[in-house]
Amino acid sequence: MNVVLVIFDSLREDCIECLGAPPWGTVYTPNLNKFSEESFVLRRCYPESLPTLPARRAIYTGKRAYPFEEDVAFKGDNVINPGWGPILEERDTISEILQENGYYTALISDIQHQFKPSKNFHRGFDEWLWIRGYEFDVYRSGPIPSREEIDYWLPKELQTQLRINKLGQALMNMKGRTKEEDYFVANVMRESVRWLEQNADKENKFLLVEAWSPHEPWFVPKHYRDMYYDDYSKQQVLSPYSDLHDIDMSPEILKITQANYSAMVTMCDRWFGYLYDSIANMGMLDDTLIVLTTDHGHSIGDYNYVGKRGYPSTPEVLDIPVIIRHPDDKLGRGISSDILIQHTDITATILDIIGVNSKKGMRKLELFGMMQDDAKPVGEKSYDQISGSSGDVHDQKQGTFDMDGKSFFNALLNKENRFRDHVTVGWGAAVTVITDDWWFNCRVNGKGPFLYNLRSQKPFGENVADSYPDVSKELFDLALKDAGGKFPDYLMAMADSGKDAPGCSDLAVDL
Repeated sequence: MNVVLVIFDSLREDCIECLGAPPWGTVYTPNLNKFSEESFVLRRCYPESLPTLPARRAIYTGKRAYPFEEDVAFKGDNVINPGWGPILEERDTISEILQENGYYTALISDIQHQFKPSKNFHRGFDEWLWIRGYEFDVYRSGPIPSREEIDYWLPKELQTQLRINKLGQALMNMKGRTKEEDYFVANVMRESVRWLEQNADKENKFLLVEAWSPHEPWFVPKHYRDMYYDDYSKQQVLSPYSDLHDIDMSPEILKITQANYSAMVTMCDRWFGYLYDSIANMGMLDDTLIVLTTDHGHSIGDYNYVGKRGYPSTPEVLDIPVIIRHPDDKLGRGISSDILIQHTDITATILDIIGVNSKKGMRKLELFGMMQDDAKPVGEKSYDQISGSSGDVHDQKQGTFDMDGKSFFNALLNKENRFRDHVTVGWGAAVTVITDDWWFNCRVNGKGPFLYNLRSQKPFGENVADSYPDVSKELFDLALKDAGGKFPDYLMAMADSGKDAPGCSDLAVDL
């Protein structure tokens, strides 16, 4: 069985048309709608930790990054946010596991942060391709944009020297990209299809598709922008990472920002459709598991904020889509689930579905307390594995992997309404705990709690932490337990300083 895992960046769940609509109106995603109709759709998935790299670390390894004790900075690297360090050598990645079980593996990505020195996100891939130039990647050094260009793409009232410098690099990187096919998400999907075509003779393939879109800067062809707004005497393509009360963003500029983000999502949908249709045209649908998700969403005026933040946390950032199309689409067609899952569970579920449940090959199995006979070749799956009842890919007692994630496939097939009783999401010096009833967010020192009753008609309309101190304590204790019973000293110091409150930290603004 082939596996294609697609990870978009900053894709809001409510901006997939069939899953909802943002406050500013419907976003058109016909290809994702069609894909969802043929798939399992999980409506309550959350990151394990944020932002970009910690989220991917969790997906790639099935292990928690929170509470960010593993961060190291090697020469030439820069750990700019808690969890931003490399994937450590002792961590197994899904690419290594599949590679060692007979899969031919590839990573195609336009996310510059994955390829900075020592990050190790390309480990375990037989082939990997970094598509250069997105965002502020120092890809080109000229020609330097004119003042008129800067003023067109970024309103003067939002200009700071930092934003001007970043926009200037992004504009230099965009020079010469005159056709839709030149844009980054198009390049990622076209190269992904090219790789699938070139490797059609391989029996078992794993392709990880990483698209930085719809992350800012929101450069998008005019015909997509025109779907959402028709007066573009000026533009706005950067996120200020600020509370709207603290910046001079007029309602018109906010509307343009929302329109550009919507346009980017629709362009992502168009090129995901190209990938999906190509898989169908190559006759691969009945032998390919396709999984689609994102790292996090993005606030664009929600709760008076533009950017992404972990404190106070809100659903437009933490609610993420997970859509899984099984080769036997009758297994998932029309099934929508509200069970609580996290990024780490995606990894375990992929391995469970394809029946890879033990290590073999490069590392000696004795290190994992297993005998060679425990490793089944790819393709030798029992009915239990196909149905998902083997389940606990995370359980080392069964001779499997060192993972915090667990497979939710059996819960989907049985249409269960409970899988996890809570999820914990770490972001810098803040932590969020979500249950069926509550959404709790505070600093890791326990201060500044936000508690929302998810059973109320407007859950995020009132912070009820003072009214339910026992609930707040219970949920904070869960956060502490998931952190291993103690938070790192540097994280506690960050919480005590209040550096990352009330929104993104100064460091995260750069992401």
